[in-house]
Amino acid sequence: MTIMIIGADGQLGTDLCQIIDKKEQIPLTLADLDICDQERTNAVIEKHRPSVVINTAAYNQVDDSETKDDLAFRINGLGAKNVALACRNAGAVMVHISTNYVFNGEKSSPYKEADPTDPISAYGISKLAGEYYVKYLLSKYFIIRTAGLYGVAGCLGKGGGNFVDKVVKKAKAGAPLSIVGDEFITPTYTADLAVGLDQLIRQQKFGLYHLTNGGECSWYEFAVEIFKQLGIKADITKTNAGSYKTVARRPKYAVLANGKIEKTAGIKLRSWQEALKAYLIEKKYLSE
Repeated sequence: MTIMIIGADGQLGTDLCQIIDKKEQIPLTLADLDICDQERTNAVIEKHRPSVVINTAAYNQVDDSETKDDLAFRINGLGAKNVALACRNAGAVMVHISTNYVFNGEKSSPYKEADPTDPISAYGISKLAGEYYVKYLLSKYFIIRTAGLYGVAGCLGKGGGNFVDKVVKKAKAGAPLSIVGDEFITPTYTADLAVGLDQLIRQQKFGLYHLTNGGECSWYEFAVEIFKQLGIKADITKTNAGSYKTVARRPKYAVLANGKIEKTAGIKLRSWQEALKAYLIEKKYLSE
């Protein structure tokens, strides 16, 4: 099996390159492939003719997507289309990474794959468009919706950082923190997600899946757990989304149900608290 990883230097891509057997992988960075270039995308995938293509490339700037919706759609929508077309031509299976932001957040229980989508931001719309292109163009694909990603490499599109690193840095500097307590997610460690993806692509059980670490919390509860595990006394207060103004609307409840992938493919990631501890050790915030 040969596995092409698009976005190999990104937060998830970096961990995929650590998890997947080096002999199998074809890692590509933006310098190697811009998925917005249809001809180039087709040529590169045709040249390598991989068994599987994992597309982690995305425009993840949620607020900026409101004013740069053309860019968000070009990468998240049309970029996914370009990769799907190239995979179809080369006979490759496509793995496409999507988001919990395709839902409106009005449920009070975890979202299942069959729940109706209703994005409330330009970013969510662009990501849902990518899903539709993949489903429309391919019969053999994995669409993976996930949430609250953080990893050692950090998010390239957000200056190389992530939520954990940012709150730890502020707390250690003695800066006050005001964190939203009425938006719920499942923080997901990209190293764990990479393990799950590697397990999934070894199976022929194609389709749409949700995959996150286990459990749920608010962003405030996530921050509190970070400081608890580190033994840091932080100046932290809980706020609500209405007081914390952002350009883009975000779903209030964006927790994903992992039951389908657990039942169908036997894949279950550890709890978000356990994953967080592993990340803090990996980053050397904690000793083993």
